[in-house]
Amino acid sequence: MTLTLTPNLSDPDGFYDELLAAHAGLDKDQSDALNARLILTLANHIGDRDVLRAALQAAK
Repeated sequence: MTLTLTPNLSDPDGFYDELLAAHAGLDKDQSDALNARLILTLANHIGDRDVLRAALQAAK
């Protein structure tokens, strides 16, 4: 499996709105913790270390 870097969400604006709503009312530490939990949840779902490694490199 390779990392998908091209747009792949059917409703990216809707997802962005949901992401912002999830952070509403949180302070910086709570927001950072939410991001960390989201990253780890998605990493667990992906489950492929090569894909995760590629994502880390792409994010740098």
